[in-house]
Parts: sequence; C-alpha cells; structure tokens
Amino acid sequence: MIQQIVQLWLREWRGLFEILLLSVGVYYGYLYFRGTRGAKVLTGLAIVFLTLTLISQLLNLTVIGWIVRSFSVFLAVALVVIFQPELRRGLAALGGHPIFSLTSEKRETVHDIAEAVSQLANKQFGALIAIERDTSIRVYEETGVELDACFSVELLLTLFYPKSALHDGGVVMRNGRIAAAACIFPVSQRETLDRSLGLRHRAGLGITEESDAIAVIVSEETGGISICHRRRIERNFTPETFRKRIGELLLHGTYEETDSDQLAGKGDLAPSRDNPLVPHQKERSNDTLTV
Repeated sequence: MIQQIVQLWLREWRGLFEILLLSVGVYYGYLYFRGTRGAKVLTGLAIVFLTLTLISQLLNLTVIGWIVRSFSVFLAVALVVIFQPELRRGLAALGGHPIFSLTSEKRETVHDIAEAVSQLANKQFGALIAIERDTSIRVYEETGVELDACFSVELLLTLFYPKSALHDGGVVMRNGRIAAAACIFPVSQRETLDRSLGLRHRAGLGITEESDAIAVIVSEETGGISICHRRRIERNFTPETFRKRIGELLLHGTYEETDSDQLAGKGDLAPSRDNPLVPHQKERSNDTLTV
C-alpha cells in the first residue's frame, strides 16, 4: 500500500506542484487587484465569460460556443491592454523589492530626515516627502520646482512653512539631496482606503504605487507622522519610533524585521495646539481634504 502511494506521488507530483503554483498565483493576484479600479473590470469579464460558456454548454449553442472559444484566444492580449497600469505597478513593485534593491541612504542623511520630520510634526507643518530609490520618479519631479540642493533640516522646514511659496505639494529627495519641491504626486484610487485619509496621505500612497519610493507624511491637523512604502501606509509614529522605522527602510539593515504595528500602532498623535504658529491654520482645519 505504501509503495503504491509512493509510486502515485512520484507520477503525480508535477501536477500537484502545478496546482499549488496556480493557487498561489490566483491568491496573490486577487490580493493585488482587490480594491483597484481594474477589479471591477476583471470581475465583469469573468462573469460574462463564465456565463456564456455555461449557457453554450447547457443548451448546446454552437455559435456562442465558437465565439467564446475564439474570444479566449485574444483574452490574454486584452487583459494586458486593459490592466496595463496594474501590471506595470506590480512589476515595478517586484523589481523594487529589497532583495533586488541597490540603493541605500547614508546614516547621516537618515538621521537628518528623522530630525526634520520630528520638528515638522512638533510645529504641525503639513509635509509630504518622497525619497527616490531604484525607480526614477523624475516625471513627478518635473511637475514642481527644481532645486537640486543639499539636504538640511532648516531647508526642509523652510520649504514646508505654511506661508512659503513651495509648501504645497511634495518634496522629492534623491541621493541625499532635495531634487525638487511643490511636486504633484499621483493620488491613490484604491476603494478600500480609510475615508478619513486626506489628499496628502493618498498622494503618498500613490507615489509608492507607481514606484519603489518611500513617502513620509506629516499631518497638518494633528502633527501625526506616517510612512508609505510598497503600497502600504503605516501611521501614528512618534519621533522615536519613526527614527527607528525609517532607518530600517532606508539603510536595509533589518528591513521588515520589526513589527510595524508595534512601532506605529501604539504611538499617540501629537495633541493639537491652541495657538498654532500660523493664524490661518484654524481656517484650514475645516478643509476635509487637508490631512
């Protein structure tokens, strides 16, 4: 009996392995497309295709069956055309995985970023910073004002000062330098996002969906610190936990080794101040689009 089972396994292991690979592919494909605009299109195509196939088989409709079989030949090409944005983001995410990443920031730069973000949060200056990695985000850099300046805490505070000309939009950092400011980033369109997220957080998520960049967001309302990377958002960092997490992400030392929920989930947001530094901040606090 055991020998027969072993022989059956030896003959059928390739089929079982193939089923396992297909199951994993379908599962992760579902996780990736879930909540995107392409998910509804994919669901609609699947319903139409399965319905026509079922009807043609049950009622023996020759013409409809021939149309379905002919259509299936071009289905692969159609899927590539229809889901081009999702496929491009998926391949970019795969290529931007830390295993294949070649870039890393200097420890001094990481320390300065943490110090600047801590001061921005303390002053409740809204900020959006995109740190470029292997995938170029120059196309979004060109939407803003080119600076190509040495990074410093004082310069970043000046750029995001609410009355400065460049405080709206995002800052792009490349190789430890501030490449551009007042840049326009793509806004994430995922339907599963928390509706309390404003445009600044959605833009931070959007730039990580289109590239392997890391986005840092400081809330203008609360001073809360968030990090977006690999299509995910981690919120409610304190300055101490942010310093640790950004070091892990940028220095590749212990990437993903620390539980991000322990770092971000328990951090209290900075309390709102009674007397904001800028008088018009009270007026802007009612704007539901500002986070």
